[in-house]
Amino acid sequence: MSRLMHRSLRHDPPIALSASGMHIRDSNGRSIIDGSGGAAVACLGHGHPRVLAAMREQAERISYAHTALYSCEPAEELADLLLADEPGGLTHLYLCSSGSEATEAALKLARQFHVEHGQPRRARFIARRQSYHGNTLGALAASGNAMRRALYLPVLAGAFSHVAPCYAYRDRRDDETDADYVARLAAELDAEFERLGPDTVAAFIAEPVVGATLGCVTALPGYFRAVREICDRHGALLILDEVMCGMGRTGTLHAWEQEGITPDIQVIAKGLGGGYQPVGGILVHGRVIAALRDGSGAFMHGHTYQAHPVAAAAALAVQQVIREERLLDNVRAMGALLEAGLTERLGNHAHVGDIRGRGLFWAVEFVADRATKAPFDPALLLHERIKQAAYDEGLAVYPMGGTIDGRHGNHVILAPPYNVTAPVLSEIVDRFGRAVEAALATVATR
Repeated sequence: MSRLMHRSLRHDPPIALSASGMHIRDSNGRSIIDGSGGAAVACLGHGHPRVLAAMREQAERISYAHTALYSCEPAEELADLLLADEPGGLTHLYLCSSGSEATEAALKLARQFHVEHGQPRRARFIARRQSYHGNTLGALAASGNAMRRALYLPVLAGAFSHVAPCYAYRDRRDDETDADYVARLAAELDAEFERLGPDTVAAFIAEPVVGATLGCVTALPGYFRAVREICDRHGALLILDEVMCGMGRTGTLHAWEQEGITPDIQVIAKGLGGGYQPVGGILVHGRVIAALRDGSGAFMHGHTYQAHPVAAAAALAVQQVIREERLLDNVRAMGALLEAGLTERLGNHAHVGDIRGRGLFWAVEFVADRATKAPFDPALLLHERIKQAAYDEGLAVYPMGGTIDGRHGNHVILAPPYNVTAPVLSEIVDRFGRAVEAALATVATR
């Protein structure tokens, strides 16, 4: 057994030996199509020469510079690239090493903003059930992922409360229109502000397209406009967590562009650096920056590896490639093909309840009974069976259980790189379809 603490302490995973493009070669001698980009991370695939060259060049120039003394060129250039046109009023970038760290920074910044603004009572945060914002204690407290929270509930901060997500497939009533359902969710959020005391709430945090916990769930039209209005009315900030769905994954650089609103703080990570280096960050609205600049003059937060030169160089190269190769156009075009392929292959399947997503970010939710939407017995671990069956077919996917409430429900995510081609997408859908059939066959024989 390995001395490394793997996710399972009972089984050692195969070793990933090398990778090129969308294929990973492992220690079992197999070549696997990376159909989910790991955890929706590898947005350019593996081994992109432009990114590797940028990392090598930066490491040779200077590999580390502590931000208490220095800035570094690639971090400055990355901030300029992302924010030169101040999208949605976002003016500044804070760089760290992960999505969880970025969420922590966002929460702290929201709190400090209100203190600097003369509203120290604002220390509460509202999030959504079945959300995920990271695995550090603050980020996990914000998260609504019941499964991941359970063990740590006694040590999670009590400053967080949760309202319902916009999960129309399961939660919209038969007698409700889309507008009725959005209005009900908005009323619930407004009521939570009132319950807590509107002048005590620092921010509402949500994923524009919910990631791993719910599986690529998009909000109904008008939902985020209603959320933005409620936050503004009560003086709270809006934090949008785009760790998984942002930086081009859904077809626009920022997922919020498709919702008709802008955030006060945006959390980014996975697609920022494409997995070439650990990197995450927050994009911050000018009014938030102004409050700190005119007040204490500093953000009371920091990490040893923030704005790491090699990580920043990798992220800068990834973002340059996305722009210069016009990959957002490809995300939209290939996303439409992926949706069509999944719908044709699985849309009428007796155990497929919902196929949903946006851009190159798609999930399939599985049900024991399509008419009633009843989930499979959690003990069957259907999502893990599909993951293994897909691996047997030479395809890596991203599975998750507990879709509905942290225990019941199963879905699997596909999130190929932004530069995926139509033939490879066709192969992904074909292998995934065979894996679904094989996994369900094992359930039927129990």
